[in-house]
Amino acid sequence: MKANLAQMEPKTLLRWETENLYAKIRSARAGSSMYVLHDGPPYANGNIHLGHALNKILKDFVVKLKTMEGYDSPYIPGWDCHGLPIEIKVDNELGARKAQMTTAQIRSECRKYAAKYVDSQRKDFVRLGILGQWQDPYLTMSPQYEAVIASTFVDFLDRGYVYKGLKTVNWCIHDRTALAEAEIEYEEHTSPSIWVRFALTSEPASIDPALAGRNVYGLIWTTTPWTIPANVAIAFHPKFEYVAVEVGDAVYIVALELLKVTAEKLGWDSPKAIAAFPGAKLEGAIFRHPFLDRHSLGVLADHVTLEQGTGAVHTAPGHGQEDFEVGVKYGLPIYCPVDPAGKFYHAEGAAGRLPEEIIGKTVWQANPMVSEILKSHGALLGEEKIKHSYPHCWRCHNSTIFRATEQWFVGMERNDLRARTLKAIQDVKWMPAWGEERMSNMIATRPDWCISRQRVWGVPIVAFYCENCQEPMTDRKVLDGVVELFREHTSDAWYERSAAELVGPGVSCARCGRDEFRKESDILDVWFESGSSHLAVLTPENGLPWPANMYLEGGDQYRGWFHSSLLVGVALKGAAPYRECATNGWTLDDQGRAMSKSLGIGVEPEEVISKFGADVLRLWVSSVDFAEDVRLSDTILKSVGKAYVDLRNKIFRNLLGNLDGFNPDTDTVPGDRLNEIDQWILLKSEELVAKCRAWYDEYAFHRVYRAVYDFATTDLSAVWIDIVKDRLYTAGSNSHSRRSAQTAVYRMAYALVRLLAPLLSFTTEEVWGYLCKPAGSPDSVHLALLPEPAELTHGIALQQRERLANWDKLMLVRDQVLKSIELARQEKRIGKSLEARVVLTAGADLYPLLSEYGADLPAVFIVSQVQVEKGERDLSIEVQGAEGIKCERCWKYTLDVGSNPEFPTLCAACGDAIT
Repeated sequence: MKANLAQMEPKTLLRWETENLYAKIRSARAGSSMYVLHDGPPYANGNIHLGHALNKILKDFVVKLKTMEGYDSPYIPGWDCHGLPIEIKVDNELGARKAQMTTAQIRSECRKYAAKYVDSQRKDFVRLGILGQWQDPYLTMSPQYEAVIASTFVDFLDRGYVYKGLKTVNWCIHDRTALAEAEIEYEEHTSPSIWVRFALTSEPASIDPALAGRNVYGLIWTTTPWTIPANVAIAFHPKFEYVAVEVGDAVYIVALELLKVTAEKLGWDSPKAIAAFPGAKLEGAIFRHPFLDRHSLGVLADHVTLEQGTGAVHTAPGHGQEDFEVGVKYGLPIYCPVDPAGKFYHAEGAAGRLPEEIIGKTVWQANPMVSEILKSHGALLGEEKIKHSYPHCWRCHNSTIFRATEQWFVGMERNDLRARTLKAIQDVKWMPAWGEERMSNMIATRPDWCISRQRVWGVPIVAFYCENCQEPMTDRKVLDGVVELFREHTSDAWYERSAAELVGPGVSCARCGRDEFRKESDILDVWFESGSSHLAVLTPENGLPWPANMYLEGGDQYRGWFHSSLLVGVALKGAAPYRECATNGWTLDDQGRAMSKSLGIGVEPEEVISKFGADVLRLWVSSVDFAEDVRLSDTILKSVGKAYVDLRNKIFRNLLGNLDGFNPDTDTVPGDRLNEIDQWILLKSEELVAKCRAWYDEYAFHRVYRAVYDFATTDLSAVWIDIVKDRLYTAGSNSHSRRSAQTAVYRMAYALVRLLAPLLSFTTEEVWGYLCKPAGSPDSVHLALLPEPAELTHGIALQQRERLANWDKLMLVRDQVLKSIELARQEKRIGKSLEARVVLTAGADLYPLLSEYGADLPAVFIVSQVQVEKGERDLSIEVQGAEGIKCERCWKYTLDVGSNPEFPTLCAACGDAIT
């Protein structure tokens, strides 16, 4: 065996492909209980990165593990082929040509782009040693899958989960589309924060008599000056205590707990409190907009906090989720004077005409302009820059806004979806366990799910509207017919056919009776698409049961694929689509920074593979606690590479190298006749396999790695191999002592190659090819079953197992003796350990044991002679020079060298071995 993984692995992959190993595995496990890990689809966009490699290798660990446990464990990989990332890339490639293209033509280019990266990523995933149904994966852009997505929407609509309505949603002005919660990332952002006063125009005395005749102002603080033009209310908390403070000839209303910090920020010198009252007193108060001919209503809201600001929240229902809810409660106008590109325009819906200087400007351009307008009206009391966490689009990484638009939503309270989902979460095994609380909190607090997007590359929302009265037409028969068209022609049919062709003849509006319709122009959220994957893949047609046994993805999928799949599953199937849900951490560099190709941070999978081989990358994955964030760097890789060499040499090379001439069918020594030390190492091996099987049950791959590595470098290599190598190298080829050792070697090799096969796909396959196996063994280690602990110690009786505890005691003595030998070597009293004779003087507790095993002790200590004497103390060790002459074959010093005249330079044992 040579450790040339980068050259060996591609040859192994070619053989697996030629022999169709994956199909052989499925055939071998046909009829067995199934274990299905459902693959979360990565985006078909760009090359794979280390995070992809970590996740896919972990999935391969699980699938191979379950296969080798005897399950039929298929792996059907998938790709998410729709969505904004691909559409943006295609837009950039098309450039000016896009303006002359139809929607169907643009979608065709998107389809080609996605297909290119499916092929590229598939090749990279296969190179990692991952077995699966690679030639027939599931693709969200396939006609069958698109039909399932559309059908899922129709089912949601038919069961009353879906509605279309005006709501404030996250909006990306760069990509001009609504975003779901799962598509928002929070990054540090610098915003202008301003304090603005609103003059009270209603009777001040109705709040508190002390305010009669005073110039009273509401005082708000905001980090979005651009939303001031959309203000229609000021929110106060009903239970907070507010004070009216006199500053010059003006009186300002501020929450009592925030008065001190507000006064410091605005430079108020000893503001005088003239009244105090609960926030409930401010409901219905009328304020005047600072620069528009518009009232601003005093309202009450629980979302007002005392964390920062003034305790009075500027409210624009068209530009905030909580603002929207307050607006609906109080019947306020849902006023949004910002278009899809984030530019101001003269919108209907609220009093007052916007200043012309902000018309046509983006919200970000308008921020300083609004501040200047406020200043010119004497309404800006203070401003400063603030760094804070702010929502950004997860794809283009630009800051987002809230914008009121008509969108399609899944109602979380409809059909008790929220409550039923919270209950379903309790039936899932979450790994780590904190996943249950995290998912529960997300479901409990999330708003209705916005599932519409204003793009073209995706599955269209299957709905029609009457051209005359705009009434939605959602006749199930018509919509099901469209779904079948998608199944045959892909969802491109929506863009290639007219509404009349799609609806068909004889259909009229239920409201006005007209028969002319238009198509919905929005597409479905990609999370709705990927969240439907279990309905497309886990089907009787695919021979797969529902639900899946496991979902395994990165931690961000609690708000992504885990989340959307859960909602779809509960809504349409009444349960979660997974029994177990496991999470892997982020990939970081050695400084703890997230991997970023664009920033030049991190390690690329292809770099590791070309230099070290895929099995070294797989070993790294097995060495880390995948539930935590994991680090990789050149330094770490070198360390893992060294560990790989240790495992390769100290387990497989050592063991295979000592099986020369051994046939397990004819040369095996029964367990009860093995030398005791050979029985002892097999007992240690049995314990190792038992522990690793238990850790495999917990998917604790890092514990398996650590236990095997420790066993390889200590009990196996540094102890047992060191002790028995003399027997293996110098005993007669067919002698009992050599065959005993070889039997132990064989049992360990046959067990360990299978134990490590889920982790080290290529190396164990190579070992399997060299290993002499029992008759009827499969051609590939990946067709074999995991070892059972009892295989290692078969034939060793219980009474003998108990006796093997003696060897643990002897190993403690060995540790002390080796220290004494090393000291003698440093003092130049001996050279090599075989030049030593050891005299052990032991007390009553230890003497019987050492005396009983006296004949074995020279081999245990790797010296030429050992003498055991009885003494008063526990143990004393004396290292002397060995007696006799050195045998030139075994290098031990004995008194019988030359006793056989045919071999005058050999000891008697060596002479016997070669005759």
